[in-house]
Amino acid sequence: MAKRNLPLSKVYAVLEAGPVVLVATACKGRGNVMPLSWLTMLDFEPPLVGLVMSDRNYSFAALKATRECTLNVPTFEIAQQAVDCGGVSGAKVDKFAAFGLTPLPAARVRAPLIAECPLNFECRVADMGLVKKYDLFVLEVVKAWTDFPAPKALKTIHHLGGERFMVAGPTIRLKTKAK
Repeated sequence: MAKRNLPLSKVYAVLEAGPVVLVATACKGRGNVMPLSWLTMLDFEPPLVGLVMSDRNYSFAALKATRECTLNVPTFEIAQQAVDCGGVSGAKVDKFAAFGLTPLPAARVRAPLIAECPLNFECRVADMGLVKKYDLFVLEVVKAWTDFPAPKALKTIHHLGGERFMVAGPTIRLKTKAK
């Protein structure tokens, strides 16, 4: 079979595998939340996450100033609320109130957890060396929370570009064959 040209605009939809997260920040006593899907695991112990956030976002200034946030993993059940958070600026709207999200106190950072999300990660910025050039923050997860009984049944949402999302499906297990 002959290979065909794939437009570069389609690369994101193929390589973006991580779930949409709701990034919560708190700056000057005010909480904010925004959806984001540009993140990747960088290391395991401690868990380090690379997160790209446009410097045009209200949350960017809060993350840069406070150097902490929470990553909250929404599920299919609140997908529309999560996406709607991206349609307005936190500079003008209290997104928690506007979209029916419940802020909860975190243990190790000032940014809130989101009660409706079954997985919550408290993070501190570990490295800002690539923020100026690429808007890339390196976060260290300092505390993780869950209230979900069976992670394998978690229906996370994954952004495929534009208005297209995929819902995570069945989990399979494949063993590596030793040679």
